[in-house]
Amino acid sequence: MAAQRILIVEDDPTIVQAVAERLIVEGFEVATAADGPAGVTVAASFLPDLLVLDVMLPGFDGLEVCRQVQAARPVPVLMLTARDDETDLLVGLGVGADDYVTKPFSMRELVARIRALLRRSAVTAAVAHEKLKIDEAARRVHLEGTELHLTPTEFDLLACLARDPGTVMTRSVLLEAVWNWVGSSDSRVIDTHVKTLRRKLGTSWIRTVHGVGYALDRQ
Repeated sequence: MAAQRILIVEDDPTIVQAVAERLIVEGFEVATAADGPAGVTVAASFLPDLLVLDVMLPGFDGLEVCRQVQAARPVPVLMLTARDDETDLLVGLGVGADDYVTKPFSMRELVARIRALLRRSAVTAAVAHEKLKIDEAARRVHLEGTELHLTPTEFDLLACLARDPGTVMTRSVLLEAVWNWVGSSDSRVIDTHVKTLRRKLGTSWIRTVHGVGYALDRQ
């Protein structure tokens, strides 16, 4: 299996070297860029699986890099920021970033965040069937070519079921994976969201296994 590709866009050479060396040790293929325009150019040719992106960059900032990269090819983005201002972070998430780490950060935390984002984006564009296409990186769902407008929780629930189509997932597993409710047995929230998903998908996609949970069926 080919190594996953990480592009680091950061103007501090000390940080670039430290992050690149650690990611290479972790088995990733790494490319780097030191300013905004170079980041966009390298992303177009390197085609990274994930972007590690500093907010403050020469040329133009990381927010603009994120906008341009996501417009050309959606990719998971982890932002590095020295700012702890909520507005800046919300803007970053609003233009397509998936997560952020505030400087200074530990390499262990950075690698853990990267792996988590890559796992989330691992669902292919056609996880269940050619008719149903789920793009986790872009958080978009198309059914027979028509985009469905899902709430964030509906999307997370559908993506969770789609990671292993045909397999029944228990309510406790879904509660922990989607809502982070460990040990909860309250299934009403799941049942409600399944109902709304069925209204948008059609009733044949999600199968109920009474007393157990739900499965996304192959059509």
